[in-house]
Order: sequence, then structure tokens, then C-alpha cells
Amino acid sequence: MASLAEWVEGARPRTLPASIAPVLGATGLAIGVHHFRPLLAVLAGVVSLALQVGVNYANDYSDGIRGTDEDRVGPLRLVGSRLASPRAVRLAAVVAFGVAGVAGVVICAIVSWWLLLVGAVSIVAAWLYTGGKHPYGYYGFGEVFVFIFFGLVATLGAYYVQVLAVSPAAIAVAVGFGSFITAILVANNLRDIPGDTQSGKRTLAVRMGDGPTRIFYTVLMLVGVAMFALALGWSWWLLSVLILCLLLITPLRAVFAHAEGRALIPVLAGTSRMTLVAGLLGLVVFSLMR
Repeated sequence: MASLAEWVEGARPRTLPASIAPVLGATGLAIGVHHFRPLLAVLAGVVSLALQVGVNYANDYSDGIRGTDEDRVGPLRLVGSRLASPRAVRLAAVVAFGVAGVAGVVICAIVSWWLLLVGAVSIVAAWLYTGGKHPYGYYGFGEVFVFIFFGLVATLGAYYVQVLAVSPAAIAVAVGFGSFITAILVANNLRDIPGDTQSGKRTLAVRMGDGPTRIFYTVLMLVGVAMFALALGWSWWLLSVLILCLLLITPLRAVFAHAEGRALIPVLAGTSRMTLVAGLLGLVVFSLMR
């Protein structure tokens, strides 16, 4: 039976900053236009975080019962390591999605009920990522899901529920976070190319191959930085992007050095860290610059 520490590790805490960062950046933008609504910002954060945990447990369950986690290089998998039963991990995913649903309903009650459709689509898409008979994550569409839901929807959703509008700056920031968070998945799938190829999991990295995947990761990171620069505009605040540029050096160096297997785990951690820093920068800088 899995311990509490193993359940926490199974939720993949290193990936969780990716769920909080877009909400932080969006909230900074909302503060900047004098529409900060603390309760809604917190609820948006709960929805995003719970969805991320739910996706992680759902992936653990679905990959585990398919046997694609038998020989893992990356973080602990509860089902694949036989530390927890598939039923227990599936229940954990359902509970996480339930928490996201409850927080989402409260948001809908305060803002608008049409947002319920956005939440429902997000949960269904999260489950079908690796669940169901034809999981789209197994066919190279995982990056599309991550970019749309953890980038665009998370950022624009957190901004909209506070401001009740969408701005060009919010769109730029959403694309930026979508690029950073997608890069996390790309780095993860780059590391898993050998195992995924053997198990028949046709991720985008498997389809593209090692070299093109490394180029794709680099492009995503550079686009993310460029989008933040675009949102900041031509001002002294643009210098804050240098912080992101400095954080970009270490993961790109490892990727260009053709790091493989466990040597790519620091790239994942570095990309996740950079995403969180971008969120914190967005919260501070965007709230002060307007």
C-alpha cells in the first residue's frame, strides 16, 4: 500500500507550478487594470491545480493498466510500480476532478453559468488524454491539449473571471504560458522516447524523432519568452525578461548537449521552475506597470 509520501510523489509535484503560473500571470494583469477579485483568483487557482493533479493521477491509472509504465525512467508511477491499485488511483483522479468541479461551479455561480461548459470540456479532455479506447495522447496530440487547456484556457479563464473581458496582453501571456507548459511535456516525452516506442505509445516526440523534438522544445521556450516581452511592451519593464533568458540557458544547454534518460530530468525541473518564475514575474510586473 502506497504511503502518503508516495501518493504525493505520484501527483508529480514538480509539474504543479505549471498549473499555478498562468493564474498568477493573469491575476497580475487583472490587478494592473484595477479588476482584481481575490476570491475568484483563488478559485481559478484551485480549479487549475486540481485539474493538473487529476490529469497526473488519470495518466498514472491509464498508462498503468495498459502496461506502458513497466520500465519508467521518470517520476514514480503508482500503478506501474504496483504501489497502489488501479482502482485507488482512478478514485484519486476522480476526487481531484471533483474538487476542480466544485470550485468551478462556485465561479460559475458568481460570474456566469456558460463557464460550466468550459469546465466540463476541460475535465473530459483531461480524462481522454490517456484514458478511453482511443487516448489522443497516444497519437501525438497531447501537446495540443496542454497548450489549449493549461495555457490558453487557464490564463484567459483566470483573467476573464476577474475582468469579464479578454485583452491582447492577456492573449500574449496565454500563448507564452502555453508554450512554456507544452515545453514541459515535450521534455518529458523526449526523455521517454525509447520506452514509449517500445510500448507503442506514439507521442509527438516518438513521431518526430529525437532531433526535431529538441528543436521543437527550443522553439517553444523562445516563443514563450517572446510572448512575455510582447505583453510587456516597449518599456523599462522589458528588462525583467532577462530573468527568463537567464533561466533558459541551463535547460537549453542540456537539450543541445543531447542529454538522454535521467539526464533530462533536470530539464523538466528547470522548465517547470522557469514557468513558475514567469508566473511570479507576471503577478508583480503586470500589476505595477499599468
